[in-house]
Amino acid sequence: MARVLSNMLFNGFRSMEYTTVSASRSFLRHGMQFSTSVPNDPDTHDDFKPTNKLENSEITLKDIVEQDVKDNHVMIYMKGDPEQPRCGFSSLAVRVLSEYRVPIHSRNILEDPELKNAVKAFSMWPTFPQIFIKGEFIGGSDIILNMHQNGELKEKLKARSSE
Repeated sequence: MARVLSNMLFNGFRSMEYTTVSASRSFLRHGMQFSTSVPNDPDTHDDFKPTNKLENSEITLKDIVEQDVKDNHVMIYMKGDPEQPRCGFSSLAVRVLSEYRVPIHSRNILEDPELKNAVKAFSMWPTFPQIFIKGEFIGGSDIILNMHQNGELKEKLKARSSE
């Protein structure tokens, strides 16, 4: 009897293994409803609503990017962080820079789309990762790899340590 009931339950759940997407940006999978939108429900607690930390501040994202680049000898704007890159190009850039055992400061652009746009505007470069050394925009993972292979990166980072 228990086996029959468990098979009925199991087969019932298996038959619900479909995905239905609605116009409200929610979907149904395995009989459970999930939402991909931010709730506008007045009953939602403020702790769960997205916030803009710069909203009531005079600091702009441009100021933050300028300060990051000025204060950090090696600054990388990337997808993910150096311990856990979220794309192959970001991973490659971190691996190359790690060869030189220099401190790498980073910001995860996936956490803030507005920061991503501010960095693009600052560097006038459309893709990520974006690497800055001693306040100078260097480029992305392909450029850093090329500089590593021809010795330029070693010289650029060595110049940093002699200052």
